[in-house]
Formats: sequence, structure tokens, C-alpha cells
Amino acid sequence: MIVERVVRPAGPYSLTLCTRHATDATRAVHDGVLATTLRVAERVELGRAWQRHDGRIVLQAETDGGIEALRFLLGMDADHTEFLRRFRNDPLIGETIRRLPGMRQLRLPTVAQSLLRALCGQLIDSRRARALEYAVVRAATPLVGAGLHAPPTSADLAGLVPARLRALGLHARRGATLVRVCGELDLERLHRLGTAEVCIWVERQRGLGPWSAAVVCLEGLGRHERGLVGDLGLVKLMSDLRGRWVEAHETIELLEPYGEWAGLGGIYLMLGYRSGLVPLPPAARLKPPPARFRAA
Repeated sequence: MIVERVVRPAGPYSLTLCTRHATDATRAVHDGVLATTLRVAERVELGRAWQRHDGRIVLQAETDGGIEALRFLLGMDADHTEFLRRFRNDPLIGETIRRLPGMRQLRLPTVAQSLLRALCGQLIDSRRARALEYAVVRAATPLVGAGLHAPPTSADLAGLVPARLRALGLHARRGATLVRVCGELDLERLHRLGTAEVCIWVERQRGLGPWSAAVVCLEGLGRHERGLVGDLGLVKLMSDLRGRWVEAHETIELLEPYGEWAGLGGIYLMLGYRSGLVPLPPAARLKPPPARFRAA
């Protein structure tokens, strides 16, 4: 049985923008249609979504619970109109907002997968990080259908031994952190905590820091208050703006002006930077980055 809903998102929304680089072990995009696996209580469902010309989104899942999970994953109810209004004339992201207002952060089906993404993404390029995440999810969860794997739960990831993770390519210390944290707590319980509490808890874990906490908040919990401090994309942008290679912690200065919208502000900064919409000084684009930013 297929349940279908046609829904108009709250505020400006572009599924094409939101699903850029969205493909991973649990979801794929083909011809504008997002196919994804979903966690609904103890069940795994398949869901699909695409956008009509009138802006409405067609959602398909196996149950009403799957529809709600799909709405959360797509961020359809996370109206960011206030963010667009407030920063429309911002010197760095204003042009991106005016041209690409429908961008939102796509969420992951489980908080556990967001923690895995944070650990895979530390200090390596995004392509290698996604390949590593794909390998771990494939090892931890069954194939569901359409070439997609079930979203990993805390129990799934805790069941992997660090030696197996190391063989897949995840650094031994990060693998140990993943197994330990997922074994100690069902990470879906973080939905019950405030953002500040979540960040404090994440940053107390060995091997995790502000960037990892922001990934969990943005992609696991769907919250915008914490920015991706130290993200390599922001390091590159700020280095081009300053004319020197900056340290990861300095990127907090880029995110501070966006206040409670820092997470989304960082996404627009990196989108605008990649799209050539952020004004840069002459002779910018420093290459290559120092070795410390290329290390795995």
C-alpha cells in the first residue's frame, strides 16, 4: 500500500537545491525524484518525493508515519522566511539569498547516521567522507530496495567492532568513539534535549567537537542554531577573504553575524562560495590548502 500526500512547503523551497549532493547509502536522486529509506518506529519504509511546477511536493510512503518522517527529512515545515528577510542584504550571503532562496538543509533519517557522518567527515574531503560513510552503512544495515540500505540506528553502529571500521577506512580512534557512543545511548533521545544541551553532550565525547555537534544538530535534529565551525569549505572561504590560510577555529567569526541562524548561514555561505556569488577580493582563491586540512 502506498500513501500519497501533496503538500505545499512552509516558505520558499526548492527540492532541487535541497537534494544537491544528497545521494548516500540510504537515498538517491534520479530525474528530480528523491528515493529514500525511512525509520518509522521499529520499521523501515521506502519513501519518494518530487516537486511539481506549482511548488508543491508530492510525498509517497508506506504509512502516515512514513509521510511524517519524510516531511522531517525534507525540512518542509522549517520555514526560513525570517532568515531570508533578515539577511537579504548581507554583504556575504545576500546575493545567494536573492538568487537561491529555496535552499534548506536536508536531514538524515536517524541521528545515529548524523554522528557517523560527523566522524567520517573530520578533516577529509567530502567525496572521501561520503564514500567512507557509504561503506559503513552498507556494512551495518541490510539492503532494503532500489539499491538503498536501511538507515543505521545506534544499535546497528554499536554492533560494529572498531577493527571492522578500521578495515573499512575509519580511523581507529573515530571508530572506537562511534561504537562507544552508540553503545551508551540511543541517539534518537537527543531530540528531547535543547540544542545547547546536545552540543555540550556531543563536545564532551572524545574525538568530537563543535563541528561534529553542528552536523548532529543540522542533519540529525534539524536545528539551525549551531554553525559548522571549522568546516573546510568555510576555512577556504575565509582564507580567500583574508588572503592567508586561517585556522579552523577562526571561522566562528564568519558565523557569528547570523546568530540563531548560524547553521543555515554557514550552508548559504558555502553554497554561495561554490556558486561564485560571494564577493571575494582580487587574487583570492588560495590553493592548495595546508597539509593539516588535507589529513585524514
